[in-house]
Amino acid sequence: MSVRIDTLPRITRPGVGAVLVSTWRVGTPERQRAAVDAIRETWEGAPWPTGDLLSYSVYTGTDGDTLLHYSQWRDVAAYDTFVQVHRDGRNARIDAAVPGIQRVALNKYELYRSGGLAGEAGEARAPGAIVIVDVEFDGPDAARQRAWVDAVFEALESDEKPHPGGISGHFHVSLDGTRVLNYAEWESEQAHIEALAGPGEGIGTATPEWHRVQNFPGLTGGGSVKRYLPALSLSDAGRH
Repeated sequence: MSVRIDTLPRITRPGVGAVLVSTWRVGTPERQRAAVDAIRETWEGAPWPTGDLLSYSVYTGTDGDTLLHYSQWRDVAAYDTFVQVHRDGRNARIDAAVPGIQRVALNKYELYRSGGLAGEAGEARAPGAIVIVDVEFDGPDAARQRAWVDAVFEALESDEKPHPGGISGHFHVSLDGTRVLNYAEWESEQAHIEALAGPGEGIGTATPEWHRVQNFPGLTGGGSVKRYLPALSLSDAGRH
């Protein structure tokens, strides 16, 4: 099986039973670029590990330090097998090219709900930036995760004038019942910055619906918000 290289994955592609999201810290923009190059070379230099891995994508943080890794799997068991057989050897080659990478966190999710944020119906817009919103609850509760996501969608509908730079939101619930991750597609980093700076423009407007989201029972803090730029998306060339 050979490797196909794109920029972004299809988040709503069929057959995905588990999504793995992890973060690396590399220190500088130069090391970010070097790490992406090392990942590309490592994966191009070996056969695609398994048909159960549907895509593996990498994004560079606009902080100049982090890399986000987003991979789509048929199920968690397939990922566990990959870890046992393939992961250490591939990481060793990447570490040889870019020593000192800090692997910070890895969480397992499933996609729960997706929706458009703005734009004309049927309008196709290419994301220029990905905004990751990661929230955590005070304990495992699958029903609460989904209820919070549903509340976000109600709040989004309450925004009278959403910022036009938003494209879509893809809400993932962690398999352990404690987290929600929103993978939000935006036209650009600047569009998201402007949306945050302009009250009433579509992110967290002072409506009762947004108040409910922000004060949801069991929510610990407001959640982290980080911006990333698409860098690399790999998949099995034989499945396209």
